[in-house]
Amino acid sequence: MDELLRPFEFEFFRNGLAVATLAGALCGLIGVFVVLRGMSYIGHGLSHALFGGYAASTLLGVNVALGAGLWGVASALMINGVARRRMVRADAAIGVITTASFALGLALFALFGRRGRNFEAALFGSVLGVSRADVLAVAAVTGAVALVVFLGYRQLLFTTFDPDVAEASGVPTARVEAVLMVALAASILATMQILGVTLIAATIVIPASVARMLTHAFHRMLFLSTGIGAATGFVGMNLSYHLDVQSGPTIVLVGAGLFAVVFTVTGLRDSRRRWAAAPGA
Repeated sequence: MDELLRPFEFEFFRNGLAVATLAGALCGLIGVFVVLRGMSYIGHGLSHALFGGYAASTLLGVNVALGAGLWGVASALMINGVARRRMVRADAAIGVITTASFALGLALFALFGRRGRNFEAALFGSVLGVSRADVLAVAAVTGAVALVVFLGYRQLLFTTFDPDVAEASGVPTARVEAVLMVALAASILATMQILGVTLIAATIVIPASVARMLTHAFHRMLFLSTGIGAATGFVGMNLSYHLDVQSGPTIVLVGAGLFAVVFTVTGLRDSRRRWAAAPGA
């Protein structure tokens, strides 16, 4: 027991644990809309787009949070605008805009040689630089996104499941989708340091996918996905310390393990139900 509690003696671990738990909850919440809209690739894409903003901000000496945040919001709105024209599918718009941004970030670092710990942390995540200010920032973003979901629940629900009918019914779908994209960009920016741009997509998709296998009710899926994300962040952060592995990969592996277990259990349950319902069973 003493060994399990030992990391709590260090402030960097307590801060990292708080950020990991909040980041998991935040990604789980926003991930429900991403998964149900069939846009799981957008989490991966926007995280890579933010890396371009991170690189440019670092080289220009601009505040990283401000620069990468503006870059991410601009990328999200560009994706949304291109996809809404219907001439280009959403997945193609994501692929073009975000991979170009990521490539630009890599090119800037290659040209100007700004690598090292910050570069690695941006790619794979690190808790060493997490401060109380970071904890408060992630908490603020989590609270803001939760408030957006609460206040716009009906519009978000309608737009998520049937955007065409929602638009015909008078729901401002363009505005709702833009707000959702901005919330997603803010979530990725807030969690980038702890998870890294290469792993954020998994933390967005996995909790929502697990929750989707456990329930068909939208409101329950929101709560389940948020709780699953927070739990995987908490457990993964503790395991990362004891196994001496980076926090981002450990959190993702915990989530993937949970996904495998739930997938297996629900698969067996559904198989038994189909067998029981078969004629002559």
